[in-house]
Amino acid sequence: MEQTVIGQSSAIKKVVAMAEKIAQSSSITTLVTGESGTGKEVVARLIHDLSSSESQPFVDINCGAIPETLLESELFGHEKGAFTGATARKQGLFEMANGGTIFLDEIGDVSHNIQVKLLKAVENKRFRRVSGLEEVRISTRIIAATNVDLRRAVDEGKFREDLYYRLNVCQIHIPSLCERGDDVLILAQHFIAQLNGEYDREVKGLTEPARRLLLTYGWPGNVRELRNVLERAVLVECDDWIEPEHLCLESPQSKPTVVGSQVEAKAEMPGQFNRFEIPPEGIALEEIERNIILSALEQADGNISKASRLLRINRGKLRYRLERLNISLREVHTIKANSYI
Repeated sequence: MEQTVIGQSSAIKKVVAMAEKIAQSSSITTLVTGESGTGKEVVARLIHDLSSSESQPFVDINCGAIPETLLESELFGHEKGAFTGATARKQGLFEMANGGTIFLDEIGDVSHNIQVKLLKAVENKRFRRVSGLEEVRISTRIIAATNVDLRRAVDEGKFREDLYYRLNVCQIHIPSLCERGDDVLILAQHFIAQLNGEYDREVKGLTEPARRLLLTYGWPGNVRELRNVLERAVLVECDDWIEPEHLCLESPQSKPTVVGSQVEAKAEMPGQFNRFEIPPEGIALEEIERNIILSALEQADGNISKASRLLRINRGKLRYRLERLNISLREVHTIKANSYI
């Protein structure tokens, strides 16, 4: 059954358009990147479902959840007697996915030993089972996913550069939920209908204050967090319309108002949206983001945990933005506050 990516934002439409192009070729190895909870597996399944091999197996594995001692056998299988308890030959997931798609989630967490074996499987579409002598040949679409910066992992010696380039033939980056605008409301309605069916409920939807809260909340856990929040609301908190208190979310802090390169907090009446005042000459969005992050870091004395709480995002999300904007903690101590706040 074809997977559906929910949303109408330009950011998610680009993702779907790229998935459609990738699906046209069964030989393109694809790397899906994005923060945790953004829906990387959904996009991987969409690629499979749009391809000519949609009737073939889709096999997924979370590489970071399996110990190294077991991962090789899970991926490539083993021969009888390969280790204690191996009483018969076992097919690995690559063989099980033959003709279809294998989805390697959290690929950045695998050890160097497994990376070496993966390289041959990805590059040549063949491998040996554990303790096996014969090479097994496969015709499998390979999609890998990660929420870490693999390029940085390569530079730090944590990930093989040759494997990185083999996996990164084609890349799709999944935007975070806070970058998708009104998609949060579209997703919310989809999940409410889905949860009503699962739990035999008749929740009608979201009140206007609840909708505003969803739009202004930071969603550090992305789409996964949104579904979990709504599942609690539908199952435990309400019977009719979902109110803000049913969502069990803290109200977001006032957003900053930006004038030129100056950032300052501007309070408004409850229930109203804050506005960003853009100067006539315009300003780059990355400059606004950079200034706000620097302001939070200075207020937190360079403490990542404290700054992430001030910005209502998790540590991983803040570190991702620091890397993307090329901000070092040393910079926080050398920039005077009045240069950016």
